[in-house]
Amino acid sequence: MKIVVLAGGTSTEREISIVSGTGICGALRQKGHEAILVDIFCGVEDVDWENPFPAEYDVEKAAEYMKSFNPQIKEMQKTRRSFFGPNVLKLCEACDIVFLGLHGANGEDGKVQAAFDLMGIRYTGTGYLSSAMAMDKRITKEVFLMNNVPTPGGFSMSTDALEKDIAKHSLSFPVVVKTSCGGSSVGVYIVNDQKEYEEALGDASQYQDDIVVEEYIKGREFSVAVVDDKAYPVIEIAPLQGFYDYKNKYQAGSTVETCPAEISPELTAKMQENAVKAARALGLTGYSRLDFMMKENGDMYCLEANTLPGMTPTSLIPQEAKVLGMDYPTLCEELIRISLKKYE
Repeated sequence: MKIVVLAGGTSTEREISIVSGTGICGALRQKGHEAILVDIFCGVEDVDWENPFPAEYDVEKAAEYMKSFNPQIKEMQKTRRSFFGPNVLKLCEACDIVFLGLHGANGEDGKVQAAFDLMGIRYTGTGYLSSAMAMDKRITKEVFLMNNVPTPGGFSMSTDALEKDIAKHSLSFPVVVKTSCGGSSVGVYIVNDQKEYEEALGDASQYQDDIVVEEYIKGREFSVAVVDDKAYPVIEIAPLQGFYDYKNKYQAGSTVETCPAEISPELTAKMQENAVKAARALGLTGYSRLDFMMKENGDMYCLEANTLPGMTPTSLIPQEAKVLGMDYPTLCEELIRISLKKYE
């Protein structure tokens, strides 16, 4: 297949997106596909239109080209009107499918998916509406509550009307403060008192206009991939320090990840059931990853859904797939296969 792997972009997760995209592109080429790596925002200036998907291709060179733009992204945003870089849409129209290696805003929030739907471009992952719903933690929480998906109690607010009294919402410290539409735990704060709470509100306000405050669940962290409406093995994430934030997600050796998780068969089945239930509630198709916290007594809570989760070779979904006997290149190919179902 002729495949464009889209990565990069303008979100706070640009760098890890490039890592994901590089791995995906290399894996698909191992499988014999004519895959190319393209920065959705910076694009490709020089394209050989007689052979845009060459048999011989240097993935690492393409990744380095993308990284060269990193220091300029903010300045480029000030002068650009279009989000899509040079030749991006033309290449996407010419391929069989786009593998979305994007993370965060302007990638995971449904905007790109909606544009592609209008243009007849096929892509991996769920559709535009479910992407937008899952990206917004405020909406996600409301959908979970409506569909009896266990989730921490909390409330949301806009940055122009900050609520400083959490007791009004039946909460007490510690609580979690997070931006409504952040990704990779960027803009997430665990606060223990009023001073930390107000500082977190100020910091979170720099990222988004909406903020979610929720009950802090003390316990163990888990994640479950839902692929083609079926739950993969549960993985436990144990950060050596703090919680599973951006640093602990992407810095080697900062977490201990165990798959399958060392919990009882009953708790495993219950968490997998809740993961599928959460994905269905949000209308997610293709593949997604659901994150959980579990208390010592076995009570579990679904925190959020990730519609374009990390896809480096050592990311959580590839680890879960490995337990099922599926290597990384085969997983990348499988995600394309199930994503194509929405076009049947």
